[in-house]
Amino acid sequence: MSIVSVVAREILDSRGNPTVEVDLRTDKGLFRAAVPSGASTGIYEALELRDGDKSRYKGKGVLKAVGHINDSLGPACVSVQGVSVVEQEQLDNLMIEMDGTENKSQFGANAILGVSLAVCKAGAAEKEVPLYRHIADLAGNTELVLPVPAFNVINGGSHAGNKLAMQEFMVLPVGAESFKEALRIGAELYHTLKGVIQQKYGQDATNVGDEGGFAPNILENSEALDLLQTAIEKAGFTDKVVVGMDVAASEFYREGKYDLDFKSPPDSSRHISGEELADIYQGFVNNYPVVSIEDPFDQDDWEAWSRFTDRRAAEERACNCLLLKVNQIGTVTEAIQACKLAQANGWGVMVSHRSGETEDTFIADLVVGLCTGQIKTGAPCRSERLAKYNQLMRIEEELGDQARFAGHNFRNPSAL
Repeated sequence: MSIVSVVAREILDSRGNPTVEVDLRTDKGLFRAAVPSGASTGIYEALELRDGDKSRYKGKGVLKAVGHINDSLGPACVSVQGVSVVEQEQLDNLMIEMDGTENKSQFGANAILGVSLAVCKAGAAEKEVPLYRHIADLAGNTELVLPVPAFNVINGGSHAGNKLAMQEFMVLPVGAESFKEALRIGAELYHTLKGVIQQKYGQDATNVGDEGGFAPNILENSEALDLLQTAIEKAGFTDKVVVGMDVAASEFYREGKYDLDFKSPPDSSRHISGEELADIYQGFVNNYPVVSIEDPFDQDDWEAWSRFTDRRAAEERACNCLLLKVNQIGTVTEAIQACKLAQANGWGVMVSHRSGETEDTFIADLVVGLCTGQIKTGAPCRSERLAKYNQLMRIEEELGDQARFAGHNFRNPSAL
């Protein structure tokens, strides 16, 4: 039941940047976990430790984080007496206490998370249950829910080399009857969208961004929504698909205002206020089937957030969702606690990948065990994205008649 060995190494993520992989052994076998990495990172995220050595991987190496696992965290987890791998919280807290910083900057959140994910996988094997069931147990959940996938089919912002300021334009097949059908709808819509973009902008406009979405060189965000609307209608999914966005507004926040052409040379004359940006969002909601807007303002622009919430909350309960990325907090235990806190306050929770991903499918099991009802892990394109979606199909198949798909209740799956 205890940990026999922990070995970490440096591997490459989907963007060709180094990240941390951990092999944890128990008497039951070897359990491997890999850590994702984001492009648009918030200032309040747990610290991702990079080497800073410009002679290797342009300074993005993770040998320091790997060393902390091999020299400190791993040996501590092996030597701790009487603690089983099923005791996730105890092992996570051990590492948090060893680090001793508020943002895990001593060892790096990428080091701590790698071990935490591997412990969770080993815990499931120890109990001889699927990973999603073990996660449900850790969260105190008896139910299991298959999520609505939010496919990022048009990339902009820091995820693409085009002019588009807003980072993600997503389609959510809420009208599907099952996750398997939702994945089919997403894939068919993706290929229809490819044809729509080719027809309008030419063959080279269907190059893809970091998360597999198309990255046509357009500037107007409404143009991206027009493309989605056209593709949804053309594919025959008007009654089954709605639209979500991840604006990642902190990426184009400039001295209290917003620059929707931030990839061009700086020009303060084109900057707009939070209020003007809110009006643009209102237009999106009025004119397109937009049901979800993530990070519409800078992370510290509380005045804009409050004003927007006041305007929309009464009728739509807007600004009511946590985006859950395990590497932003650094342990499985803290991710579960954040999810439970959000759900206890009536918020939705969307489990999310990062733009720098690996073939690790952990978040597919996480979203089912936490019953959040919604996940985003990119377009139905690129293997590191499809690995998660395919794992969700396997889970649905394994659950058989007990499988419940969130569908229209993706915000509040407990209402199923």
